[in-house]
Amino acid sequence: MKIFLDTADLSEIRRAADAGLIDGITTNPSLVAKVAEGDVSVMYREICEAVDGPVSLEVLAVDRETMVTEGRKLAAIHENAVVKVPLTEDGLKACSDLVAEGHKVNVTLCFSVSQALLAAKAGATFISPFVGRLDDISGEGMQLISQIRQVYDNYGFDTEILAASLRHPMHVVECMLIGADCCTLPPKVLWQLSSHPLTDKGLAAFLKDWDAAGTAI
Repeated sequence: MKIFLDTADLSEIRRAADAGLIDGITTNPSLVAKVAEGDVSVMYREICEAVDGPVSLEVLAVDRETMVTEGRKLAAIHENAVVKVPLTEDGLKACSDLVAEGHKVNVTLCFSVSQALLAAKAGATFISPFVGRLDDISGEGMQLISQIRQVYDNYGFDTEILAASLRHPMHVVECMLIGADCCTLPPKVLWQLSSHPLTDKGLAAFLKDWDAAGTAI
């Protein structure tokens, strides 16, 4: 499963990329607003250059024509850029238009399997179902991932399932078991994946024994 980092913070992106742990980046207007300074297109280009993989950059428009116009500008920033559009009627139409022009598109804010089907039919490169936000309203986010996986496999869609709004490591584990193509997670969750108390305990014991032996490498 591909792991994307859900952030616009260049320091976190470079930290994860330096460790060879991530396959791409997702951003959204809220994440960008937290760190943006000056020309946002410059920041977007720096993010695209920091990773060897897709970088989702979201349009701000809500109508088809303006989404397509903004999408073309975003796609022109870097070859890694993926245009991110909302799962609305206009967003689906914009997706079809942009895909027809050869651009990659991430359709975001997906909350139902029927929405995911329409995004795939519109030619989406990625579909982004929001797991945590469904859980927040007593829904079953992982059930949605499982249903989309089944539908895409049933009908041979190439759209990749990019599980989003992941709140903790078990979300990631469940995505792996279900068969999501990708998941995007905040830096905190990425580093939680590598942490385990038994690892820390074992390492401390090894070092203590080594020091007691008084041996040098």
